[in-house]
Amino acid sequence: MAGVRKSVADGKKAERIILGIDPGTLLMGYGILRVRGRKAEMVAMGVVDMRKVGDLYLRYGKIFERVTSLIDEFLPDEMAIEGQFYSKNVQSMLKLGRAQGVAIAAAIGRDVPICEYEPRKIKVAVTGNGAASKEQVAAMLQRLLLISDEDMKVQMDATDALAAAYCHFHQLTTPAAGPHFSSWKDFALKNKERLAGGK
Repeated sequence: MAGVRKSVADGKKAERIILGIDPGTLLMGYGILRVRGRKAEMVAMGVVDMRKVGDLYLRYGKIFERVTSLIDEFLPDEMAIEGQFYSKNVQSMLKLGRAQGVAIAAAIGRDVPICEYEPRKIKVAVTGNGAASKEQVAAMLQRLLLISDEDMKVQMDATDALAAAYCHFHQLTTPAAGPHFSSWKDFALKNKERLAGGK
């Protein structure tokens, strides 16, 4: 059953909450941004550590449960998730794709619109350099969002997730940003052909 959702006036909301997710089967990062106009601030970030969970399917369950609990706690208006990158290891790509799908399913279950961004685009949005390192992304986020040194003592998966949220914020506040959808149902109504397999 969907949780209580805040009403979202398309493009006119004074405050927005963006949930960023960096999917993974061992560590999943998450970051929460609060946006007021053209200013963003970090609300929370962290990781879901599944390294001690031996069964892969139990890890997927933990991803679903944690994303759902984050949505219920922070009531995000959108979720930004890092897309897959290509790898020669097909098994790793398959596992990562499943982890991403589980996180997306959790958002759909709570009627939260989803935006996916490729790693390079996220890096460009944060640093201006698509080849930036994780350390450079984290350092730039600290400067842009005025994050304290104490709050930066987290794994890079958390800052990667925050970067995905920041990338979405960047898209929302630039003139070239794409269309905004007020809910998953709104997205589905405006993308019938795409969801049906069309282009």
